[in-house]
Amino acid sequence: MSYHFNDLKLEKGMYGVAGKSFTAVLEGEDPSERYKGTALEGLDAYQRQLKRFDIKVKGAGSDPVEKFFQTAQTAVLFPEYIARSVKQGMEETDLIPSITAAVTNINSMDYRSITSVPDKNKKELKRVEEGASIPQTTIRTQENLVKLHKRGRMLCASYEAIRYQKLDLFSVALRQIGAHISRTLLEDAIDVLENGDGNGNAAQVLKVGTSPIGGTAGKLTYDELVDFWAQFDPYEMNTLLVSGDVMRQMLKMDELQNPLTGLNFQGTGKLRSPLGANLLRTSALGSGKMIGLDKRFALEMVKGSDVLVEYDKLIDRQMERAAVTSIAGFAKIFPEASKVLTV
Repeated sequence: MSYHFNDLKLEKGMYGVAGKSFTAVLEGEDPSERYKGTALEGLDAYQRQLKRFDIKVKGAGSDPVEKFFQTAQTAVLFPEYIARSVKQGMEETDLIPSITAAVTNINSMDYRSITSVPDKNKKELKRVEEGASIPQTTIRTQENLVKLHKRGRMLCASYEAIRYQKLDLFSVALRQIGAHISRTLLEDAIDVLENGDGNGNAAQVLKVGTSPIGGTAGKLTYDELVDFWAQFDPYEMNTLLVSGDVMRQMLKMDELQNPLTGLNFQGTGKLRSPLGANLLRTSALGSGKMIGLDKRFALEMVKGSDVLVEYDKLIDRQMERAAVTSIAGFAKIFPEASKVLTV
């Protein structure tokens, strides 16, 4: 059986199509739908090209880097390999999907999010008498633009130095670059949750030992967690971002040592707080802090681009200073859906 992917002509210009990734361009030329029911079902257009040129990127039998440069066409596949490896590293350590309500992709550097901040009276769904007007909830755009930041790392390695390295090992270094980018994006997200996105929507900061949170400053107990949880009505505190020192205090609580909690951690590797919130530890959060949020309503991620690589340099083997970047920013949707507690 003849497959169309064997006849595709790969060229550098496939990376320059506005609004489309390299894989999207390949899919346009060679749709995956054609391969349903065949041995190639489950592979995307890029993976089919790796198969076409017999390039193995994983496992003990992976090829050396120079396999990508056996022909002019295979060299075109190298930047996408870099981007996918970096993206894998980002996803392996990424907490952002656990704290964002929505992801918005845009093709510009300017973006205004939406918000709705009704007072308590407008939140209530009151009974509407016959002929009376129905209460309104107004959704409007934010006054100030969301700030998008370009984050990235420089790939500094000569072709001569890495040409004989196995792709499986080289991927490890690329995944680390992705982990660094992911960590920086998380720091941006935490900054917006705490300080707002420039639209006067910084999070309410509560302190242990100061009303309405009881207890003694510097010490976190289950009682203070309950007090913090109670501040979220009508929202739901379903996610907790905590610093390392706060995590240690929580792990020592009798309530967190409940056998069922322990069994869940041992079976899935996931910790949940005594109040049912998803518990996420990160060193990106300052000492003695936790951020509680309703993941469904608190934060929007705005992506100006996916992982970008300087494909010209990589294809031409000029890797000494090739940038790997991602453009993204964050906006608060409902300010009351996230709060900060300092111990």
